[in-house]
Amino acid sequence: MPQQTRQAARDGAEATHPDADVPVLAGVPPLSFGVPRPARRPDRRAVHWWLTQNLLVVVPVLAALAAAALTPDAPSWLWAVFGVLCPVGAGYALLTPWYRYRVHRWEAGVDAVCATSGWLTREWRVVPFTRIQTLDTKRGPLMQLFGLSAVTVTTASAAGPVTLVGLDRHLAEELVRDLTERVRALREDGT
Repeated sequence: MPQQTRQAARDGAEATHPDADVPVLAGVPPLSFGVPRPARRPDRRAVHWWLTQNLLVVVPVLAALAAAALTPDAPSWLWAVFGVLCPVGAGYALLTPWYRYRVHRWEAGVDAVCATSGWLTREWRVVPFTRIQTLDTKRGPLMQLFGLSAVTVTTASAAGPVTLVGLDRHLAEELVRDLTERVRALREDGT
């Protein structure tokens, strides 16, 4: 890697890929067609947000199952179901937030927004700025409690919008403002 690229990547500025005039953002190597790999993670508070969401589903289900098993004329197999679902539910509630934090990535490059997400199959989406139709910010009650937001980038694609979840509220507002200005500048240029 040339010294200019290494220094610019260290400083967090744009540099040029050694093989072409492709920008490199903050040390993130571009793919072969110039789009940076998504490298930014959701905010660390997103792990607690996802954990809280999971617990709000798992705990009532397990409590209802235990209450049903404690009724006088309950079938005995309910305890077996509870015994299986309890560790599965606890594992799901406690482990999936960390897995999501490890997998979910996003990047707002020079020409596109990129995002990776998924559980068993990972999805990598690229939205060129020229295709962006709307930008939405969403903050539900739990997200507000943790100071988080989600940014939805909508296009005319049949695959649907790209949603960047678990972003810091201030970062999400800044991102929407920045992307809006970039899209507006492209439209004013006539491209």
